[in-house]
Amino acid sequence: MIKIEHLSKVYDGKLQVLKDVNAEINDGEVISIIGPSGTGKSTLLRCINKLETATSGHIWIDGMDVMDSRTDIRAIRQKVGMVFQSFNLFDHLSVLDNLIIGPVKLLGMSPVDAEKQGRKLLSQVGLATKAEAFPSELSGGQKQRVAIARCLSMHPKVILFDEPTSALDPTMVTEVLSVIRDVAKQGITMLIVTHEMKFAHDVSTRVFYMDKGVIYEDGTPEQIFGDPQKTWTKVFIRRIRAYDFQIEDRNYDSFAMLGGLRTFCQKYGIKPAVIERIENLVKDSLAICFRNNPDSHDIRLRVTYSEVKEEAKVKFKSDPGQITFICPDTPSPELDNIRRNCNNINERLEDDKLKLTLTFQA
Repeated sequence: MIKIEHLSKVYDGKLQVLKDVNAEINDGEVISIIGPSGTGKSTLLRCINKLETATSGHIWIDGMDVMDSRTDIRAIRQKVGMVFQSFNLFDHLSVLDNLIIGPVKLLGMSPVDAEKQGRKLLSQVGLATKAEAFPSELSGGQKQRVAIARCLSMHPKVILFDEPTSALDPTMVTEVLSVIRDVAKQGITMLIVTHEMKFAHDVSTRVFYMDKGVIYEDGTPEQIFGDPQKTWTKVFIRRIRAYDFQIEDRNYDSFAMLGGLRTFCQKYGIKPAVIERIENLVKDSLAICFRNNPDSHDIRLRVTYSEVKEEAKVKFKSDPGQITFICPDTPSPELDNIRRNCNNINERLEDDKLKLTLTFQA
């Protein structure tokens, strides 16, 4: 279906974004492309659809060489649809008209058939009641679902998703990912640039890990997320998103600490109930700590969350001199709350630092 050979992209003669990229994608495969920001993931998609012109190499789609100047790029784009992070809807057209215009003008479909198809697709993405609305009247998640329906209206053989949830509030991410999951079941070949690791694990047939302009590792979701073979992949997969806050003493700015923590959690789509549990663990632990150790200072708080494992950890670390954080053997109301909110309590002295780790499954 898609074959990429020795593909490179250089900007301004000096910034090399893609370096000798090679890949083969078969009919019906769902490929998630993950990796650090700025490593060429979106550029690769844009080269496939000729929105960017590669500097060298070849891309074949159904035997047609995208890089050949004689190739009809309009024919390529009818086969290869694209969903952008910024939606790219026609703001002056209604939702339904956004789905009608392409099939009528480019596929020669009758307006009646195009409208019938458009309404069916809107129903498929849960927006049947929004057919007459305009994009300005929709939420970000609804706009992205319309963009997916519009892409499907052109009957593409391949769909390229360029970070389709990156412009959305966390509350809207789930609805868009649910639609993409349904599309994946239709047998359409899909390439998805995403930072949603659990989604990539669940929906993909293969995963490309890109780093420094190359497809550094290519494997099944089980391999890439469970047993990566290469060093950079291991570092990336094992990297846990973290929120850090330094607590100078008992007069620390609790509003700044909790506000930053909540912003961190919301950014990564952590559920409100999980956020509340994390906040309670932090507040109860610090209440015990400062009650038992009034002069405590220089405490480092770190909150981590793993999407793949659906696991949250609240960690405290202090310099020597403090005997305990929470006295796990001394009853207190706060300790009872901690035990209700987490699965494991680990307090220990390690590397001359007093450490407390509270873990729970989200």
